[in-house]
Amino acid sequence: MSEPGSPTTLLDLVAAGVTTYDLGRPLFIGMPQSPNHPAYWHSLPRRHGDLVRPDGGSAANDVVITGTHVGTHVDALSHVSHDGRLHGGADASAAQVGGRFDDLGIHTVDPFLGRGLLLDIPAAVGVEVLAGGHEVTPDELSRAVTRQGTEPRPGDVLLVRTGWGRHFDDGDPFVGRESGTPGVAADGARWLAEHDPRAVGGETIAFERTAPGAGHAVLPAHRILLVEHGIHIIETMDLEELATAQVHKFLLVMLPLKFVGATGSPVRPLAVVTDG
Repeated sequence: MSEPGSPTTLLDLVAAGVTTYDLGRPLFIGMPQSPNHPAYWHSLPRRHGDLVRPDGGSAANDVVITGTHVGTHVDALSHVSHDGRLHGGADASAAQVGGRFDDLGIHTVDPFLGRGLLLDIPAAVGVEVLAGGHEVTPDELSRAVTRQGTEPRPGDVLLVRTGWGRHFDDGDPFVGRESGTPGVAADGARWLAEHDPRAVGGETIAFERTAPGAGHAVLPAHRILLVEHGIHIIETMDLEELATAQVHKFLLVMLPLKFVGATGSPVRPLAVVTDG
């Protein structure tokens, strides 16, 4: 530990004891995902025994094929355009010439290491899980902040829990084609943007309220957050353990992969809190 009066370092905090919550979903063939993105696939092109070295050693290796918006992932600002324009006014068609986004690709996004807040909406409104198609309103977001005593600050990462993550293991119902999914719409997205977060996140495949039977017909939250305000979006997160432990404030650690020019990246976010 540090001497009295000296600054506390992250190593000091780790030595004193921390608890880490894994907010990422497992990646596996057949997992629920958006039908708009290439499916995840994993295979073993080389298996143990295909080649055995003179000393008896052998190795296996993998090929993984996936869309960058499959499983737990973060959106780059190049992911969504509106009226032909990306965030900052760049021409979307011109920006993608060459098959990649040099300026707003995920490779330009620094690692996330900062304050995260969980806004637990079901707890704030007195239910276990929000219903499919439920719109998370500014009033509900404010009620969560007041209940938890976690006032957002500029640069935070704001994670909006709806409880929908409990359906992940159910497979297709998690996607919500028939039921719709709970989440913010335009008003809720504007409330979040007004607090100037670096990123927002949630459990559903799209960080949106989707209407029953409508799918991803329109995505106003994506437009407001990504295009209008330059706020990254993290999707398909696992927030249940955090909610059960009633952890509402934490250090968020998340590193996008440096896929040059890509519109997003798989991630494994971690919420870290000190013990005691």
